[in-house]
Amino acid sequence: MTDDEPTGGLADANRRQVLYWRLLSRLFDHDEQPNLELASVAVVDDLGLPAALLDPAVSVDTIVQRFPALAAELRGLLTSTDDGAASSDDPYQPGESEVRRAALVSKLLLNVFATGSGSVSAGQLARWQSDAGWFEQALGCEPGEVRRQGTGLGAILAGLEGDLVRRMHLREVLADPALASQLTPSMSLIEQLLRDKANLSGVALANAKALIRRFVDEVAEVLRTQVQQTSVGTLDRSVPPKRVFRNLDLDRTIWQNLTNWSPDDERLYVDRLYYRQTARRTTPARLIVVVDQSGSMVDSMVNCTILASIFAGLPKVDVHLIAYDTRALDLTPWVHDPFEVLLRTQLGGGNDGPVALALARPKIVEPKQTVLVWISDFYEFDRSQPLYDGLAAVHRSGVRVIPVGSVSSSGQQSVNPWFRQRFKDLGTPVISGHIRKLVVELKNFLT
Repeated sequence: MTDDEPTGGLADANRRQVLYWRLLSRLFDHDEQPNLELASVAVVDDLGLPAALLDPAVSVDTIVQRFPALAAELRGLLTSTDDGAASSDDPYQPGESEVRRAALVSKLLLNVFATGSGSVSAGQLARWQSDAGWFEQALGCEPGEVRRQGTGLGAILAGLEGDLVRRMHLREVLADPALASQLTPSMSLIEQLLRDKANLSGVALANAKALIRRFVDEVAEVLRTQVQQTSVGTLDRSVPPKRVFRNLDLDRTIWQNLTNWSPDDERLYVDRLYYRQTARRTTPARLIVVVDQSGSMVDSMVNCTILASIFAGLPKVDVHLIAYDTRALDLTPWVHDPFEVLLRTQLGGGNDGPVALALARPKIVEPKQTVLVWISDFYEFDRSQPLYDGLAAVHRSGVRVIPVGSVSSSGQQSVNPWFRQRFKDLGTPVISGHIRKLVVELKNFLT
């Protein structure tokens, strides 16, 4: 090494710059830059990392299988900056650990964000989904968690996945059981399946149904947990507590019997046991869910059908489900099975809310015991005023009207500002759209 060669922190800074310049080059220009490639290989080799780390055709799964120790480094990699830095007094000069971190980060970013162009195979989609899962773990999340959020980075990842799905010859993949088995159900994939289901038959249709069923079951498990964790109504003081051991209020029992303490025996004699009240006040209620099934509301359609089925399983809750675009469809007979509901929907078309309201109104028998959840972006054709007037009349009759901009795991929504302002003036503002908030609203009313 000569006196002119960089040492210590400066050398590490140069090596990290090489890795990031190569990353930017590959993201924006798919052609290799020989000098950057050679320099990056030298850096990775010097770090004791595998050369395959630089190959975007090699999945993160493959890297981890060959070098298991890297799994722990990748998880949480992007949650904080490693301070192992500093072999230099300058805090802006990275140490070798930061160069190593740059190599691993570059691998994740290149595999997830450089999706190329042209047709996509089932294997390529499966590999991208796996790589995206590792990227999410690097952010400190579970695989799929960021994509389900739908906003910010989650929306970008979901968009990339949707693009890959659209570039895949889905019908041919579904017709081949071996290829179909490589698919991992996601919202992007389910949307394509629902749009194309009329063109599928035989093996392809069976594989599509299996994927939809898997996705429905996975989302249902998440939503069911949210419903169970949400507080449920007020205690019903008119119902005596059950006298079972798990309800025993030990602190109150001791306090109320303190006068029975015997100093001589050093014992507390209990005259009466006290129990906690656990009964909740419940009243028979009717839940009417009306969901816009136009093209912009796919997340809502999927989530709402599953959520409606969960509430339909609660005692004393009568659930009705209506889907609409320019026509309205009563899906109540299948409300307990969201899988069957989704197979009967037809995504796309425009919005004609008054048609759906005409189908919902006869279902309102006892207004004060009814909640009407209306999920839409409220971009009607030329019938905005009739829909608003109709919903306002339903609200005045005593029905609890809950307008929702969207129902996704993120709460991302786009709502017609004309409707948003009028609902606010009416005293029924559009809720945030996050599915957890809708769960809370419904449980407060129904239980």
